[in-house]
Amino acid sequence: MSAETRDHKTVAKLDDGQARREFMAGILTDLDVLERMIAENRFESGVRRIGAEQEMFLIDRAWSATKGSLKMLEKLKDPHFTTELGLFQLEANCDPQPFGGDGLSKMEQQLDALMEKVRVAGEELGIEAVLMGILPTLRKSDLGQDGMVPSERYLTMSKVIAELRGGKFDFSIKGLDELIIQHDSVMLEACNSSFQVHLQVEPKEFARLYNLAQLLAGPMMAISANSPLLFGKRLWAETRIALFRQAVDDRTQRTHVREREARVSFGTRWVKSSVTEIYREDIARFRTLVGAAPDEDPRAVFDRGEVPNLKALRLHNGTIYRWNRPCYGVANGKAHLRIENRVMPAGPSVLDEVSNAAFWFGLMAELGEKDLGIPARMEFDQAGANFYAAAREGLGAHFNWLDGRDVAAAPLVLDELLPKAEAGLKRQKVDDADIKRYLGVIDARCRSARTGTRWLLSSWNSLKDKATAGERANALVAATVQRQRSGRPVHEWERARLDEADASRHNYQRVDQYMSTDLFTVHADDPVQMVAILMDWERIRHVPVEDHQHGLIGLVSYRALLRFMLKGGSVKTTPVSQLMRTEVTTVSVDTPTTEAIALMQRNRIACLPVVQDGKLVGLVTEQDFMGIASKLLTKSLGG
Repeated sequence: MSAETRDHKTVAKLDDGQARREFMAGILTDLDVLERMIAENRFESGVRRIGAEQEMFLIDRAWSATKGSLKMLEKLKDPHFTTELGLFQLEANCDPQPFGGDGLSKMEQQLDALMEKVRVAGEELGIEAVLMGILPTLRKSDLGQDGMVPSERYLTMSKVIAELRGGKFDFSIKGLDELIIQHDSVMLEACNSSFQVHLQVEPKEFARLYNLAQLLAGPMMAISANSPLLFGKRLWAETRIALFRQAVDDRTQRTHVREREARVSFGTRWVKSSVTEIYREDIARFRTLVGAAPDEDPRAVFDRGEVPNLKALRLHNGTIYRWNRPCYGVANGKAHLRIENRVMPAGPSVLDEVSNAAFWFGLMAELGEKDLGIPARMEFDQAGANFYAAAREGLGAHFNWLDGRDVAAAPLVLDELLPKAEAGLKRQKVDDADIKRYLGVIDARCRSARTGTRWLLSSWNSLKDKATAGERANALVAATVQRQRSGRPVHEWERARLDEADASRHNYQRVDQYMSTDLFTVHADDPVQMVAILMDWERIRHVPVEDHQHGLIGLVSYRALLRFMLKGGSVKTTPVSQLMRTEVTTVSVDTPTTEAIALMQRNRIACLPVVQDGKLVGLVTEQDFMGIASKLLTKSLGG
């Protein structure tokens, strides 16, 4: 989940008041010690380091999520790798690098090496890794409790948040399409993968630099957006932002009258002078979700002149997900502060990611050199509005910038921010060749307007009349894997093609890859005339009959309608219930496609409704499977 919680292997639910009070006392003690450390300047100084965390999805040879993280870790045997929330995810942690010289290119080289190591390890396991903010082939069935890493930390977090919400998690995201779903755990968070970067800062400059990071969140979101698709729906340019906010939200709908901030947020105010302002606000706003036994007396450690771990404070901080998050850490016996930028998604390529990081690091170095007076020049809520506008619109967003200027994202980046980023990287004495390479990627991406989001949507839309939603999703993932291997940045990528998701590779695995989810249905008490109209207007030969809770109760075929009409039945007065077939053969989204084809042949039927959790979710017909059948026949004949 986070660098903060990852440091603590043993956490537990705070089941009683005494345990909660003791842990809260530990948090407050840690905060007091942190304030003393800042007052006495007990932090490393004169050093600027950068770091990165790379999250990724693990997929099988059908381009779908596969629960292989534990097997991969066993195979890798490398401390740079760790688990994420989902068993179909993996995280790689880069070594810290000095911010200067060849630090950025070393970060890129290490990321490439770590990804190659994953690919090699995955070969024998039939597992591939892909860098995407949201995996287009993810299904809701991938997100059950059995898809969660069996970690006490994750299980406890999920259980506590579910209890606070009072049960089910309701999600609603509206973009070009609309997604409304319900789930029973925080596992929807596992739809997200990000590329998180860290910048080490000193306590005396924290407020200035943190406010700058908040200001820059909008432009950073605009250039890096890479997650427009979820469950086949076209939503935000960076749907990850809306989804993550709702996935770990512990608020209930019953408390809508009160103003309560979500655990995933942009924040509520500018920082005035110290990092402790953020910690204080988070302690005041958010109850502790999990706890851990103390392993030291931080006051005693501090009084001995040693560096305390501040375990309780860091654990609490790890359950609050600001898009720019403060982090306290200890390395080589010295304490330090970092700003963790959580804005950027994973992908589209390692080069794209490091270019995004270079842009941000350069801006932080140059604009952070002097006090811009940001709080006096922009309302905090406007900075948040810019960020969410960029999450919705990507590079097409418009911002209300410093001093009330209205600017479009792309000109702001090209005309104002790129020169500042270049100056900042030069200030840090970054190698000239690296500056040119990384900022050149940002420049070309903005001039061509070909972000990860634009590439995914243009590929998705170009395949609309050529394939089902499942086939299109396969093609996008397959193409992404191939183009990532090439090392080219996304603005040079050609659109995805169907033939890249090679049929012999995915072996026609599941029904949900071919089913139609845009359904036309009727109710049992509707007139038969409604069935006839739907078949005529939509050129369909089967109409499912469902109840008011979307449960399947019957099916009407074109042949049944034709027989009814030839017998002189009244389509206007006869209810559908008298015509429908109630004994309907169905399949689930996980049914193997070859099994569904065999089921149709065995029962001599031309249509199979797809049912999940008792609800009608799709329909497959013999027409959908014609292409598969011909290819299977060709293979059986040795073609």
